Amino acid sequence: MALTSAALVVLQPSRRPAEGWQRAPGSCGKTQLAVFFAESLWQAHRVDLLVWISATNRASVLSGYVEAALAAIGTELPGDAESVAARFVSWLRETSRSWLVVLDDLSDPEVMDGLWPEGPEGMVLITTMSSATTFGGRQARILPVGAFSTREALNYMMGRLTADKDQRLGAISLVEDLGGEPLALAQAAAVIASSAFTCRDYQDFFARRREQLAKASSGSPSAVAVTWTLSLEQADRLSSGGAVAQLLLALAALLDGHGIPATIFTTSAVYEYLAGADAGDTADGKRQWGQADRERAWGTLLLLERAGLLAVETAGPGPTVWMNRTVQRAVQAAIPGRMLDRVARAAAGALLEVWPEDESLWLVSALRSSVMSLIQATGDLLWTDGCHRLLRRAGRSLVSARLTGPAAEYWREVAAVSDRVLGPDHPDTVMAAEQLADAYMTAGQALEAVPWFEWILVRRTRLLGQDHTDALATRHNLGHALVAANQLGDAITVLERAADDYERVCGADHLDTLGAREDLAAAHSAAMQFGEAIPLYRRTLADRERLEGSRHPDTSVTRRKLADTYLAAGRYREARAQYKRVLADRERLLGPDHLDTIAARGSLATAYYASGRMAAALQLYEQTLAGYERALGVDHRDTLAYRANLATAYYKVGRLSEAIEFLRDTVARCERVLPPGDPLARTARESLMNIAGE
Repeated sequence: MALTSAALVVLQPSRRPAEGWQRAPGSCGKTQLAVFFAESLWQAHRVDLLVWISATNRASVLSGYVEAALAAIGTELPGDAESVAARFVSWLRETSRSWLVVLDDLSDPEVMDGLWPEGPEGMVLITTMSSATTFGGRQARILPVGAFSTREALNYMMGRLTADKDQRLGAISLVEDLGGEPLALAQAAAVIASSAFTCRDYQDFFARRREQLAKASSGSPSAVAVTWTLSLEQADRLSSGGAVAQLLLALAALLDGHGIPATIFTTSAVYEYLAGADAGDTADGKRQWGQADRERAWGTLLLLERAGLLAVETAGPGPTVWMNRTVQRAVQAAIPGRMLDRVARAAAGALLEVWPEDESLWLVSALRSSVMSLIQATGDLLWTDGCHRLLRRAGRSLVSARLTGPAAEYWREVAAVSDRVLGPDHPDTVMAAEQLADAYMTAGQALEAVPWFEWILVRRTRLLGQDHTDALATRHNLGHALVAANQLGDAITVLERAADDYERVCGADHLDTLGAREDLAAAHSAAMQFGEAIPLYRRTLADRERLEGSRHPDTSVTRRKLADTYLAAGRYREARAQYKRVLADRERLLGPDHLDTIAARGSLATAYYASGRMAAALQLYEQTLAGYERALGVDHRDTLAYRANLATAYYKVGRLSEAIEFLRDTVARCERVLPPGDPLARTARESLMNIAGE
């Protein structure tokens, strides 16, 4: 087996077409071979970890890596999906466990930028439709996957036609006509096995259809271009006529064939879509959908499977529908233009209908992939009445899944389409731009967010007026982004205007006014203008105590920010006093082991450390570390950060051996669980070198 002799193996279509025919790209059975290889290694216990990734887009790869990291490392890792994936790739490089990662249907190598799996104990298997795909400069063993030989094709056909051996009549001639195409053979065998046809009968049908298609296209159609049409006719026959099979096949062709949640096909959106095949059920064409409709839709899917047009997988967390990309493209090309809008709307409605509130469920990643396929297949059809709700839901889902990079890329595309289709002043265009700016902020790309907030502010001020609440909120968001981008002078100017506008429009005691004033204080503090920041924080704190109460969470947050500013300004006594209040409030309201309480205890420890009161600092650092270990585990980033802090404190008071022991352990843990080049790992390593010379 090639995987035993090379770390990276690639299955790609052979450049040599089957004799006499132009072979359909992607129909050579690469994925089926990959499944066979992976299952063989797993069943033989050759690998301890098997990861199957649909590599059609970066979001799908990241989602797969996050799921794999949880399974391999045994705990949910903090941070966005990019950082979790980086830590998983690092784990693959260092683990002593054997592993196999399958990257199915990789076409764009940029999808894997920074995510290539490597390691001495691992193997990588890639399937790709293109022989031109590169692999990040990595040495790969290329295995071209071509058509079956006549003997292989005949063995396959004989193996499929076992119920009625008379159906094998003419098998040799048929497999020769099919050119050994695995997908064409599978579809032909499915039609014959589900009918009374013999191979010779099917060969006659195939020859006539091939001639018809050749005349219509003035070229030589591939075997698959012929067999899928015969399979569709067989599905219609099996379903006793009507258009239901064709309608369901068209819908499936617009979604991601790497695994469509089957519940999509049993939604009311799909039932209403299929109602066109049942005109006259009621006087007004409307009726309630029930168990009979679900059974009919599910039964039609099974008929399409019997005809060789798709596959239904019932194993796993939920049933899924798989469809070969070559068949999908052929079906898409055959959908009449007047019908495509109807299919697209039905697919979008069905996706929305099954989308769960819990974004952590297994099917959400599959739903997002189907949204991407639907967008690619239908162009601007989901923009006929403005931005479809599905597009908004998919974008929010990317953010919820911590897919910060793909979320920003997605909203950038949505904003561009909205601007082109609806115009720059349309509310949906402004909405998309705001989502893009927020996605940039979530991804830590404040510099990219700033011009978008500025763009939104111009339009909202012009269209709604400068005193509209949306315009006020946008100005506030712009100021916040400027602080994050370290453009502090501009931030102070914008936030001063935002705070004044809020106070003028909403009143001095409005919570939005307090929020803008607090962000203005943060901008002054970041600019080390503590003389301006402290009075603003104190005023806001007094207002929150009066309006919300001294124990309100927002009041506690403002008190902590005031304490942080006192600490930065070197006013340690005032900082300690405020931190003590924060700690007491959080212990009373949240309990001693809540993460916010633990963080408050750590902040007070830092204040004691900064003022030279080391005994109190050490005690609080030890309590904080113990709290993080209980709440987050010993390998969490926050836990590791406080191990490093405690080690530094030990060194400060002359407890050298304890400092070195803590730092060694911290460095080892950081290098095991954090991505390469992580600042915390680097700082811990430098501290160990400075203290112990290691």
